Amino acid sequence: MNLKDYIASIPDFPQEGVLFRDITPLMADGEAFHEACAYLINFAKEIGAQVVAGPESRGFIFGCPVAYELKIGFVPVRKPNKLPRKTISYKYDLEYGSNELHMHADSIKPGQKVLIIDDLLATGGTVEATIKMVEQLGGEVVGCAFLIELEALGGREKLKDYNVCALLKY
Repeated sequence: MNLKDYIASIPDFPQEGVLFRDITPLMADGEAFHEACAYLINFAKEIGAQVVAGPESRGFIFGCPVAYELKIGFVPVRKPNKLPRKTISYKYDLEYGSNELHMHADSIKPGQKVLIIDDLLATGGTVEATIKMVEQLGGEVVGCAFLIELEALGGREKLKDYNVCALLKY
């Protein structure tokens, strides 16, 4: 199955000059979604992940099935004011703006092996922010997994010290 057949390319979204890779056709097709999740599950097994962290919202979509299948926990990484208890945070730049992410201050245990899963690796700002928070809490990032990598945006360079996999590359 060629999963690129299930990715729609939308020009000038969310702003002019950006070519948005829409994953919703892949999510809408049960076989394609299953194949993408199976790839991520296999990577998680290979690296010995003990917990999955996923930035909202698409990191939830792919991270939760992996955590469920492996019977390990899932840690949501959220935008400001979305988590009800004490959080830590990190501000970062995106390919077309800036953002801030939070995670619960007790969500990662010291020494825990963490796999970060998101739908897209672009400039690497989102995953870098997640890494910083995981490491601040004493976790060990054993891998970063993505459905799509936009190679020209250089995000992998920010992650050169980590085990990175991407199912599809553009």
